Amino acid sequence: MTKMTNGKRTGQRGFTLIEIMVVMVILGLLVAIVAPNIMGRGDQAKITIAETQMNNIANALDLYRLDNSHYPSTQQGLEALVTEPSGSPEPRNWNPDGYMKSVPEDPWGNPFEYSSPGAEAPYDLISFGADGQQGGDDDNADINFWDIK
Repeated sequence: MTKMTNGKRTGQRGFTLIEIMVVMVILGLLVAIVAPNIMGRGDQAKITIAETQMNNIANALDLYRLDNSHYPSTQQGLEALVTEPSGSPEPRNWNPDGYMKSVPEDPWGNPFEYSSPGAEAPYDLISFGADGQQGGDDDNADINFWDIK
C-alpha cells in the first residue's frame, strides 16, 4: 500500500539490477532460439516470389495467345507483353493496353529467360536463381515454370 505525503507517493520500488538482468537473459535466449528460424526464410521467400511472378507472366502470355493465336517468338521475347512486337509471327489482335505494365525481373534482379521452341511446351520460362547462371543448388537452383505448375 502506498502512502500519500505532500502529494507524492511513497513506498514505491523500481526494478532491481538483478531483475533487469534476468529479463535481458530471457530476451537473449528467445532471440537465440527464434532468429535462426526467421533468418533462413528469406531465401525461401524469394523463391516463392519468383514462382508468383512466373505465374503472372504465364497468365499474360496466355492472354497474348488468346488474342493473337500464338505466343511471342523467342526473338520478340517477353517485351511483346508490354509493347507491340514486330517481326514474325505478326500479332493480329495485339491489345493496345498491352498485357503487362512492365516485365519484372526475378527477385535477385535478373531477367527471366523466355524462349518459344514450339515443341513439347509452348514456351520455356526460367529464373536462374540467386547466382543468375544456369544450374546450381538451393537458392542458386533454376526455377522452371513447368516444374512449378
